[in-house]
Amino acid sequence: MKSRLAVVVALVGAVASVGAGRGAEASPPATQCAPAANYPAARTPVAFWSTEARCAIVPAGPSGIFGTENFGTKFPGEAAVLMGIVHVAIYDAAVAIYGRYEPYARTPGAPVHASPAAAIATAAYDTLAGLQPQLGADQAILDADHAAYMAAVPDGRSKSRGIAIGATVARDLLALRTNDGRGCNTTLADLGLPAPTPGVWQPAPGPVLGLCLPGMRPLALTSASQFRPDGPNALTSGEYADDVNQVKDLGRVDSTSRTPEDTSQARFWTDHDIRQWNDGMLRLATARRLDLVRTARMLAMAHVAGGDAMIACFDAKYHYWFWRPYQAIPLADSDGNPATVADPGWKPLATTPNFPEYPSAHACHSTAVVKALDAFLGTDKVSFTLDSRAPGVTGTTRRYERLHEVVEDVDRARVLVGFHFLSSDLQGSALGGRVARYVAQHYFEPVR
Repeated sequence: MKSRLAVVVALVGAVASVGAGRGAEASPPATQCAPAANYPAARTPVAFWSTEARCAIVPAGPSGIFGTENFGTKFPGEAAVLMGIVHVAIYDAAVAIYGRYEPYARTPGAPVHASPAAAIATAAYDTLAGLQPQLGADQAILDADHAAYMAAVPDGRSKSRGIAIGATVARDLLALRTNDGRGCNTTLADLGLPAPTPGVWQPAPGPVLGLCLPGMRPLALTSASQFRPDGPNALTSGEYADDVNQVKDLGRVDSTSRTPEDTSQARFWTDHDIRQWNDGMLRLATARRLDLVRTARMLAMAHVAGGDAMIACFDAKYHYWFWRPYQAIPLADSDGNPATVADPGWKPLATTPNFPEYPSAHACHSTAVVKALDAFLGTDKVSFTLDSRAPGVTGTTRRYERLHEVVEDVDRARVLVGFHFLSSDLQGSALGGRVARYVAQHYFEPVR
């Protein structure tokens, strides 16, 4: 057994789920992934299995920078989609028992006194296990966490009924995701990589990421291209020159214009943003005293919006194939724009992800999550914190008083780190917003 799995500790009280109407549940055991000391919200079934899903999807990262508790393998683009799938299962299990909101898929009618803890745990675990082998998680850790959790749920009819509900939810959801494009064998040639010309991204050495996403079936959208943006600015335009000159100045590794605060902001968003967002939303659920069902609904709305935003974003990336600043700036003499000047030695603050530039995936995803939260809460005025474990900002927490401040932070950070042109960030945010509005208008609605 992997050493990362903590010894199961004593149960620590009743689930803190306001308005959970059927049967008090004992708190789940602490594990390395969801220690009670660090994740108070993980004492509820929804938050525990939300955290477990994050750990099973997000990698530990180089030298454990994303969290040594993680045992997944997915970069943010694919991770967002997988988090959407698992949180749909958690949500459908919750509404099968408590109702109040329309299910994502068909949900079974729940008998009286069915255990929410058993239902949510089974739905999440069966879904995660059913997403293997494409999921790439360490199954031994997942199995051990599930066994420890279920051992802490009192045996009896309530537990058995909950297990049956969760199993049905997972089975129906996995059936919907059959042949959805996960685990594809798509190559750059399959996607039509253009020949090297000015403006066209070319892969760096090493694995290219996100090749499956353009062909992946969305969770809510009708197609990956439903909200495809119009494309990047023309190389000869003034707008393009402004973008190039801005990132050339602020995003270079040795910039004298970027302040220490700017550098911290840039590095803050080089963490795995799926972990950042999920942990932040769990803190938000606790701060706003959301009950079990509303927590499940908030997470499902945000992660489905975020997952579909990534699918839509990578559809656009591999449609337009736009080059990155680290390619555009050294080759600026070839772009036909008199307002740009080549700098052959230019390098960004951090290593650029290996996929095309337009639009910004961080902007797509973060704005989709923000707009989903806005729709759920009914207001932009929300006090909210996010943390980062990225090198140089370990332990740093950023506080926002309005949700849109996060979007502004992300858009600027991707220029400061040298990964993106500002117009790509703004277009990514616009795309993420459209996706989130569609999700909020068509899914997870109150029962009428």
